[in-house]
Amino acid sequence: MTGLPQPEATARRRIRLRPYAHAVGQVLAVSAKASPGAVAMKIGGSLISAVLPLVTTYFAALTTTALADAYAGAADAGRSALVYVVITVVLGLLWGAFTSVDRYIQQVLSFRVGAIVGDRMYERFLALEFWRYDDKETVDLYDRARRFSDSYARVLDRIAAIFTQLVSVVLAIGALLLVSWWIALIVLVAIIPSVYLQFRLSREQIAHWNTQIDSRRQRRMIETNLMKPQNIAEMRLYGIIRYLMGLRSTLRDVDEKRRLDFQKRYIPRQLLADALQYGAQLLALVWVVVQIIARAQPVGQFLYVQQIVSRALTTANSLVSSLSSIDEDLANLKDYEQFMEFPLSTTATGRLDGPPSAVELRDIHFTYTGSEAEVLKGISMSFERGTHVAIVGENGAGKSTLVRVLAGLYQPSEGAVLLDGRDLRGIRIDDWHEHLAVMSQDFLRYEFATAANNIYFGDVHGPRDDERVRRAAEDAEAADFIGKLPNGFENYVSNWMEDPRGRKGSGLSGGQWQRLAMARNFYRDAPFIVMDEPTSAIDALAEHRIFSQLFADRSRTIIAISHRLATIEKADVVYMLEDGRIVESGTHRKLVALRGRYYRMFESQLPEA
Repeated sequence: MTGLPQPEATARRRIRLRPYAHAVGQVLAVSAKASPGAVAMKIGGSLISAVLPLVTTYFAALTTTALADAYAGAADAGRSALVYVVITVVLGLLWGAFTSVDRYIQQVLSFRVGAIVGDRMYERFLALEFWRYDDKETVDLYDRARRFSDSYARVLDRIAAIFTQLVSVVLAIGALLLVSWWIALIVLVAIIPSVYLQFRLSREQIAHWNTQIDSRRQRRMIETNLMKPQNIAEMRLYGIIRYLMGLRSTLRDVDEKRRLDFQKRYIPRQLLADALQYGAQLLALVWVVVQIIARAQPVGQFLYVQQIVSRALTTANSLVSSLSSIDEDLANLKDYEQFMEFPLSTTATGRLDGPPSAVELRDIHFTYTGSEAEVLKGISMSFERGTHVAIVGENGAGKSTLVRVLAGLYQPSEGAVLLDGRDLRGIRIDDWHEHLAVMSQDFLRYEFATAANNIYFGDVHGPRDDERVRRAAEDAEAADFIGKLPNGFENYVSNWMEDPRGRKGSGLSGGQWQRLAMARNFYRDAPFIVMDEPTSAIDALAEHRIFSQLFADRSRTIIAISHRLATIEKADVVYMLEDGRIVESGTHRKLVALRGRYYRMFESQLPEA
């Protein structure tokens, strides 16, 4: 279907040197574009971070030797000790100043890189071909890609840390070579087992993450449902809260147990690797003590060797940990890149100069990706601008899918949507959407915004027109309840929000939200209005008034999906869908007179003869 890698295949993926270097290069390129100066300073700072502690250790060792010589009565040794102390303190001050600057640079880079990558991720996700939102493999890939994008801003800092740690280890081994080549060799050999074990553990962590995506997503969905205030009433009434909490805990515990199990298996091997490192450190210190006792090395050499060996081992462990962390991130870079290469919803370049005069659906067939069942089977209909159309049928007949095909969200498997005879596939979809208003039962609730802005979001291509906002609210019969809110149209429509003056928002009922959504579509003032059960939470009388006003306007084309006869009978033409096919069409009176499927569906709503 999509040709995406399955989780098992992803779990087995190994990053070789070349793709690893490519991944690092990609991160550096994005970071350099975000802030080239900060990247240059970060690289320079990494060198300083590697060199400065070693230089400080060197002067601390000289200070110790000078103090020992001064204690033994050597001339000028005390003066040398004071000079070395001053140098050591100055180096400490420089290190403190550098650390402060480095933290600031890190924050600058984190913000700028995070903003760039996050914006790209949002833009790509929101512009995908619509069928991908129903595709599990796409969603799985998105979850893995999002995990990488969330940590993208930290990856450069990890790269800088790795560079610092690598240089530090090399310099430490080099410094030990100046003292004793075999001590340097022993320390280097002691580092290798720990490096190997950490990489093996990192691979298992990557595999674990990729194979647990489904259970982790299920847990997030449960948590989202549990934390929505509007869900609490039903969950309490049905007594399902404890059950969902238990299911969430089970998913969490199974996930964590699997992760801890493979980490537990590594404990004995890690202890052996640690023992090798401490053994190497013991050998080095015993050797330098023997050398000092034999007067073959100065007293300060003990501090020097102890600090350098300790730094080499500690930094090597930090290097392995950093490599493991970044390895997990970079292993998902391919997922991120693959996700970012997904085609956008349309690449058509044809322009639509204005609202079309005629719309035709010609022999439309549609099958959802990954399914063999055809949802739409040869649908054909056409209507001129200003026509009022009703589409009816039982649940699952294909009505909502047909509307999405008409809106250009789904591409038909066969057939075409024609606007003034032009195939919609060749027209920029944004041009068509400019002339559409879709009133759906699954409307958005912009709880972070005011009532006025909830309406204004219907057309944000210009500044907010408050008079137009009020007219739209009146047309949707929302002006009355909005006017009763503490701050009227400027009232936030969520109990969790408050304005800059500290005035809290107000929650809305289901019917009020639906009226607000309808007002948003009235504000849009589009020539084509698609209504998919938009008034299910509004009382019948209010719906009748709103629809009567809509159907009285012959300047707009209306396509209405409804189960309420009072709405349907106002249409110029009614299409009856059954199992993805048009089985009857005509005016309400004609279809009632046929006494067919339409009549049987609405018989209970028809007046007595």
